[in-house]
Amino acid sequence: MTHTEIDVTAELVRDLLRDQHPDLANRPLRLGARGWDNQLWRLGDDLAVRLPWATQSADALLRKEHAWLPTLALHLPLPVPVPQRLGEPSERFPRPWIVTTWVPGEPADRVPATRAAEAADTLAAFLTALHRPAPTGAPVGHDRGGPLADHAAGFAKQLASATEMGLILDPDAVRAVWEDAAAAPDWAGPAMWLHGDLHPANVLTADGTFCGVIDFGDLCAGDPACDLAAPWVLLPDGAADRFYGAYQPTPDTATLRRARGWAVLRALSGILIGEAGVHGRPGGKPTWGPPAHATLRRLIATASR
Repeated sequence: MTHTEIDVTAELVRDLLRDQHPDLANRPLRLGARGWDNQLWRLGDDLAVRLPWATQSADALLRKEHAWLPTLALHLPLPVPVPQRLGEPSERFPRPWIVTTWVPGEPADRVPATRAAEAADTLAAFLTALHRPAPTGAPVGHDRGGPLADHAAGFAKQLASATEMGLILDPDAVRAVWEDAAAAPDWAGPAMWLHGDLHPANVLTADGTFCGVIDFGDLCAGDPACDLAAPWVLLPDGAADRFYGAYQPTPDTATLRRARGWAVLRALSGILIGEAGVHGRPGGKPTWGPPAHATLRRLIATASR
């Protein structure tokens, strides 16, 4: 992570609003969260300001959300942060920023879903609505939604790192899940709209089920198996089958196998980020570890199916 050299404060955010969107400048303002790419500031009860701070790629991701998400959001059954205004780079802050709607709820890495059936049906309805053929010119994922074979080296490196740290009890079992997924035929259908980053910190919960999806910075077109890893990552034990029964169209066997491979990648990443958080290292998030370990446990337990 590369933090911006500019100290993002409430005073700076308010000055940016006064300069470019003065009708919003007098709303109550408070820090909401510091995410992987952006800082999030609550703006009144129903809006939020997102400013890039930790990665150089965040600028393009915000502009992508501003361009595509308002139209997609019209057809989604869960609330998402719909861009309302775009802030352009200026002398005060040399990067773009956006104002979006605020989506209430608790991140699933902190408050996981507990009502298995309802959560599975809600997640299936959301992805059924999102996964539509993307138009010409839709963004292409740089490392999301393509062939699993492209991630073989990354998988091997992450598995080796996590194993060396003593975080993986049965690396051979993890490798077996991955190898089966990587051997599945590639996606031959049209490039579908994907969220691209459905890990627990990007899905919100309330009353035991899902109530919103945030951070569409990795929105892209590609293989739906990338998003269909989500039930292994987000749902309680035993709920994946219900999800796949509710999702439409029913995924074929190859897609289900590839989805397991994407889930392995997300789990290994989450385990390493979680471990970094436990030890206070930059970029670490301790709440990412437990759901990632649960994901691997579920995948290994169902490997023979």
